[in-house]
Amino acid sequence: MTRPTPSLTRLRLAASRLAAPHLAALLLALTTASPAIAADAAATSAKSATSATSATSATAATSATPRARPNIVVIVADDWGFTDVGAFGGEIPTPHLDALAAQGTRFTNFHVAASCAPSRAMLLTGVEHHRAGIGNLRESMPRRHMGRPGYLGSLDTNVVTVSTLLREAGYRTYVAGKWNVGSEPHNLPDRRGFDRSIVLGDTGSDNWVPTQRYLPHSATVEWFENGRPATMPARFYSSEWFVDRTIEYLEADAASERPFFALLAFQANHVPLQAPSEFIARQAGRYDAGWDALRRARRDRAAALGVIGPDVPMARVPTHADWDTLPESQRRHQARSMEVYAAMAEALDHHVGRLVAHLKARGLYDNTVFVFLSDNGPEGSDYRAAQPWLWTQYSQSIDRLGGEGAYAIMGPGWASAAAAPLAGYKFIGGEGGTRVPLIVSGVRGAPAGALHHSLTHVTDLAPTLLELAGVTPPGAQHDGRPIEPISGRSLVAALHEPARPVRGPDDTLGYELSGDEALFRGDLKLSRGLPPLGDGQWRLYDLRTDPGETTDLKARLPQAFESMRAAYEVWSREHRILPMPAGYDAPTQVAINSVFAYWLPTYGGAALVVVLVLAAALTVRVIRR
Repeated sequence: MTRPTPSLTRLRLAASRLAAPHLAALLLALTTASPAIAADAAATSAKSATSATSATSATAATSATPRARPNIVVIVADDWGFTDVGAFGGEIPTPHLDALAAQGTRFTNFHVAASCAPSRAMLLTGVEHHRAGIGNLRESMPRRHMGRPGYLGSLDTNVVTVSTLLREAGYRTYVAGKWNVGSEPHNLPDRRGFDRSIVLGDTGSDNWVPTQRYLPHSATVEWFENGRPATMPARFYSSEWFVDRTIEYLEADAASERPFFALLAFQANHVPLQAPSEFIARQAGRYDAGWDALRRARRDRAAALGVIGPDVPMARVPTHADWDTLPESQRRHQARSMEVYAAMAEALDHHVGRLVAHLKARGLYDNTVFVFLSDNGPEGSDYRAAQPWLWTQYSQSIDRLGGEGAYAIMGPGWASAAAAPLAGYKFIGGEGGTRVPLIVSGVRGAPAGALHHSLTHVTDLAPTLLELAGVTPPGAQHDGRPIEPISGRSLVAALHEPARPVRGPDDTLGYELSGDEALFRGDLKLSRGLPPLGDGQWRLYDLRTDPGETTDLKARLPQAFESMRAAYEVWSREHRILPMPAGYDAPTQVAINSVFAYWLPTYGGAALVVVLVLAAALTVRVIRR
């Protein structure tokens, strides 16, 4: 038996002394499943133990003396899977996020949209994404939908952001990172409630060279600083640079006594997967057993941590091969790609740790609420249609993956593992594309190390932050004009009482994106998916016992099935859902939209010839495979 390291022993001892049993169980489970996080979490657990023993006196002081409004830090990861974080069952070292989870609440049934812009619109406004103007990601939107109500591709003028409301209430407001909710002047951060901002207007960029496009969606990469085109450095590493800028903003206003709201929106782990070499080296050999083994291991760790129930069934996603059938060279390349993915996630966590350390050094940490989430599930696209363009822009050689000028993806196999035990991934309406980790930490009076299992949604975050800041939501009017009211529900009561559901057993929550549709009611989920993972048929699942969506219950529960179908039709009309064109396929639509957004404006009629030649080359290569 391996003898525990001194730091591991100290951490387990600290955990055993905690007054909060959830925190003790979490830390003990985490140190058993992932000893690598022990040293980083030891100091945090000791601080939590001290806080737990003084909880009674702190509560008394709160009731007797007004407390300062909390600072708020919202951290958005890009394309992370449900079990990527260590505290949710992942093997990737994420000690700083795990420490936040140990001090706060993990929401295990938290849902977003299956792509970035719709989720970010809901995060910022608390309004369902069609009603906020972003019914679909602009790049994958059918051309016949563009510009119609609910399908603007940018925030509508009839929504108000949480940053606007917080700034009006006296908060300092900052954003650094990916924006992706509109690059029109009225939609840039300076007009959407942020005092200081440096943002990427597009869906993504290279993580080493900020002006390098990751796909030919447009002629250039759009960066904006305080509402104007930004002058970017020639080189950076995106995760490091976004934290640097956030710290700069905090330092610039350090003399202010006003609380702050900071939105830190990472590009990690959006393609291209890239990470510093020292982080990549630490992952060597970790994924040699393949994606099927990883999927099972994550499911089991998540169950051990209480994130999911025991023995949750998993369906195999048909879009990837059996690992053991792959040639050795392909297995090596795939394993290296996942090592880069893990390194990119660990680097994000490292830089979150830098921000936390800065807040502690400045005496701000104890009065700061942290929110961590991913904008959607992990990216499972194979990027086959993009290969002709990628051949001219990037290397995909195994010895260069992760570095500058190299392009790595995780693909459907690793994406399925990252979302374990859920089915699907980014762009797919299954739980793997829409259920992501949510951690909320630093809320005064809330228990540490808690788990919340009831249905929650990204629209719930705006009213939560407003309640924590003591700000009343505006309702249907703001500054004398009508607006879309916030549709989400505050999570504050659930943070204080983790067993308390946010929605009642008869409340419904609708969903649609790119033709994938769903309705949630209690533990039940009605859903219909399009190819490649769906077949257009409606199904009914019990997410409490079957979050992997393996057993269709519509024949067993016909009354619930029919009533939820009727409820979805009502919701669909109320939210102006447009039907998808026959044969719609997101990767194909992305390619079509790229022709109109980039190739034709840049090259004119000659672009059609180029596109046809590239399509022919791709077809030949696919046939030869």
